[in-house]
Amino acid sequence: MSKLEASRRVFAASAAATLLGAAAACSSPKPPAEAPKKAAAEPAKPREKVSKQPWGKGPLGTAIDLYTLRNPGGTEVVVSNFGASVVSIKAKDRLGKAGEITIGFDSLESYQGTHPYFGATVGRYANRIAKGAFDLDGVTYNLAKNDGENHLHGGNKGFDKTVWRATPSADSVEMRMLSRDGEEGYPGDLDVRVTFTLTGDDLLRIEYAATTTRDTHVNLSNHAYFNLSGGGDILKHELRLAADKFLPVDAGLIPTGELKPVRGTPFDFTSPTAIGARIDTKDPQLAIGRGYDHNFVLTSGGGSLAMAAELYDPASGRVLTVSTDQPGVQLYSGNFLDSKLKGRGGVPIEKRAAVCLETQHFPDSPNKPKFPTTLLKASTEFHSTTTWQFSAR
Repeated sequence: MSKLEASRRVFAASAAATLLGAAAACSSPKPPAEAPKKAAAEPAKPREKVSKQPWGKGPLGTAIDLYTLRNPGGTEVVVSNFGASVVSIKAKDRLGKAGEITIGFDSLESYQGTHPYFGATVGRYANRIAKGAFDLDGVTYNLAKNDGENHLHGGNKGFDKTVWRATPSADSVEMRMLSRDGEEGYPGDLDVRVTFTLTGDDLLRIEYAATTTRDTHVNLSNHAYFNLSGGGDILKHELRLAADKFLPVDAGLIPTGELKPVRGTPFDFTSPTAIGARIDTKDPQLAIGRGYDHNFVLTSGGGSLAMAAELYDPASGRVLTVSTDQPGVQLYSGNFLDSKLKGRGGVPIEKRAAVCLETQHFPDSPNKPKFPTTLLKASTEFHSTTTWQFSAR
C-alpha cells in the first residue's frame, strides 16, 4: 500500500468517527432545562398589635396621641399619653360581640377640661390626704387643697393632667413622666413609669414603677369608670369583693382609722351582690358618700398579686376580674355624676352610670401610722401591678 493510500484510509476513518460522534450527540436526549428558581418566601409580618394616631396638642404644642392595643380575639384597649389614660375598652359579651365598657369622651378637649378623672392615672397620691398635709422626718409638707380642705388625687395638676412620654412596643405602651420636687407640695423628683400590656387571653396588665430623689409618699391608681352593659346604670351589676373589712369615713370622706367588718352592713360584697341592692339603705356611711365611695381592706393584705374584685353584668354576660398587689380597693358607684357631662356621642352621663374599682393603698395613709405605709425611700423603687381580666359567661 502506498503512503498516499494509507493517509486516505486514516483520514476516512477519522472522518467516519467524527460523523458517528456527531450523530450520537444529536440523537442523545438533552437534560431537562432547570425550572426558574422561585423567589424565597417573605416571612409573614407579625400582626400589628399597637397602632398610633395623633389626637391633638398639649401645652407648648406637645403632641398628644392615642395608642390602640388589640389582640387576635377582638379585645381592644385605647390609651393616651395625656394623663396616661385609658380612653376606651371594647370587650366581648356572651354572644361574642365586642362593645364599649368604659365611660369617656370623644374629644381630647373634653379630657383637658374638668371631669372626674375618667380613665386617668392618678397620683402622686391617689385618693385623699386629710387637710392637705403630712409630716415626714420632722418637716410638714403642705399640699394643694383641691377637695375642700383636703388633698385629692395629686392636687390641682396631678398626673391626670400631665402629658407623658409614650414608648410603644409589640403589645404594650410605656408611659413615663417626671414629677419635680415641690410640685403640688410633694418632696423629691419622682420618676414615674406606667406600662399597659394587652395579652392574648384578654387581660390588661397595668404596671407602675417609680423612684425618688428624696423620701416621699406615693400611691398610684387608675381611675377607669366601668359599665359592662355599655349604657344605662350599673345598679344591676353584681359585685364580689375579696374584702371582709372596709374603712368608715368622716364627713370629708377621710378614713376615721377604723377597720370595720362588712358582715351585717350594706358593705358586704363577700358574695356576689347587685350594687343597687342596698345602695339606698339608711346607713350613715352611705349617706356621707351618697352611695359607695369607700376603701375596702383586701383579705390578701397586698404584697403579691391576688384577686380583689369581680364585676358581672347579667344583661351582657361580661365579667371584669380585678387583681392587684395593693392592700385596698376604692369602690365608687358614680354618685356625683350628673347629666351636665356629655359622654361619647353627646349622651349625658347620669348618676351611677358607671362604677370605679381603684386598686391602691388606703386614703390618708401618711397621717395614719397604723395603715400600711405609702412611704417611698430615696434608696428604693416603687413597684405595683394591677390586672383587668375580661371574659363573659
